Amino acid sequence: MSLSSSFVYTAQPARVVFGRGRLVDLPAEVQALGARRALVLCTPEQREIAERAAALLGDRCAGIHAGARMHVPIETARQAAAEASRLQADCAVAIGGGSTIGLGKAIALESPLPILAVPTTYAGSEMTPIYGITADGVKRTGREPRVLPRTVIYDPDLSDGLPYAMSVTSGINAIAHAAEGLYARDGNPVMALMAEQGLRSMAAGLRGLDRAAEDTDASRALCLEGAWLCGTVLGHVGMALHHKLCHTLGGTLDLPHAQTHTVVLAHALAYNAPAVPQAMARIAHALDCGDAAAGIHALAGELGAPLSLRELGMHEADIERVLSVALANPYWNPRPIEADGIRQLLRDAWAGRPPRRAQAGA
Repeated sequence: MSLSSSFVYTAQPARVVFGRGRLVDLPAEVQALGARRALVLCTPEQREIAERAAALLGDRCAGIHAGARMHVPIETARQAAAEASRLQADCAVAIGGGSTIGLGKAIALESPLPILAVPTTYAGSEMTPIYGITADGVKRTGREPRVLPRTVIYDPDLSDGLPYAMSVTSGINAIAHAAEGLYARDGNPVMALMAEQGLRSMAAGLRGLDRAAEDTDASRALCLEGAWLCGTVLGHVGMALHHKLCHTLGGTLDLPHAQTHTVVLAHALAYNAPAVPQAMARIAHALDCGDAAAGIHALAGELGAPLSLRELGMHEADIERVLSVALANPYWNPRPIEADGIRQLLRDAWAGRPPRRAQAGA
């Protein structure tokens, strides 16, 4: 996007507290929201860190609900909302990754409870008013200002225990937000700058995670900075083909969220490349590579990330089913959505082939 483009920019309200050890600020931040009884949300696997948060909150903790699940099944959302009501909670603290923050948003969608997010991965959901709920095998997403977390605490210490493989896929998931933000229909210069820096920070941070221990702390902080910037882009502008396909694959086949984004991104960029050459050039520049799609694919391979949907449990026979769901509802994309092209994209992503360069004018 050039500075002479026509655009509208509205900043999303958010308070960000960033730094190592800043989890200790949790009680003061809950108090600043005017809350007295905070329900702490987490997945079963992150109960220990939720208990740390509960201990810090003391009398301000209404309880812990460790029921967050990937893709926010509607039954899970209803259970959490009922628990918040039963405990008379007036605030929810979502501590964890996108699944937990998504559960907090599902509660906020149906109640006045403010959300305070403490992300431990790089998903970026904490910076967006976007929610997603899965019902009957279909993941439905929407935008609603009231689900945006009021405060976000970024503490790199909390991501120290994030397994390397999960760090990589979570980080490439964040990269997807910034990459699609660079060719968003409602993009603007502010988000373009954030997207480029987010891409740069995340790629550098991910590459530093397997180095010597003295470098790892700085790399974790860099990844979290990238997550904040990439998530902010996702929260301000619309997405396109990549996110639509990933939501379809996740909701239809229950594939793991971050890993699916990691596999699909390079192929979605290659599909859209002929329509948005300037955006692709900016992505390539931020990643210090010659081609955006090939660069993403190479980065994933370099970091040991999955490169095929087959690795994630998808069967070849599922391709037509996913294609049908993805084509069922029209959505904006810079290049027209064509069944044959999307079918080939899905076949390549399923098999783990390198992204194929689309022809100009396609």
